[in-house]
Amino acid sequence: MRNISDIIEQFLKTALEFSDDGVIEVQRSELAEKFQVVPSQINYVISTRFSLEKGFSVESKRGGGGYIRIKKLEIESNDSFYKALNELIGSEIAQSQAITIIERLKEEKIINENEYSIIKSIISREVLSLPLPIRDQIRSNILKATLRVIFSK
Repeated sequence: MRNISDIIEQFLKTALEFSDDGVIEVQRSELAEKFQVVPSQINYVISTRFSLEKGFSVESKRGGGGYIRIKKLEIESNDSFYKALNELIGSEIAQSQAITIIERLKEEKIINENEYSIIKSIISREVLSLPLPIRDQIRSNILKATLRVIFSK
């Protein structure tokens, strides 16, 4: 059985699919009321499941007429996507962030399931059994080198 966060995420993603311009505006309080949760649950779903790494832009305006605007970011070109990913990775990256990035690559069909599994295992903390921040720096280097190969195709 799916949890409420999964249900809210699916509702928002479905709304995005049916929007004409790939953008939706929702009110936190209305969404919380619809799913009978506290507004902080809506914040949690949006911050964890609609991040930049996952391919979304989120704007929030608080107050009486406040809203949350969610936009699905489209990949304009492989070159610009590659550059954006490199900037996002930076000089070090945590395992969870790295996995989010490779999940997006799989979602966008840039890599397949097998390639996803291979990359995920290579960047895992079990394989990179080094102290922090060295582990995150090496993970960054491995991920960037992997992206270079993927995007040079």
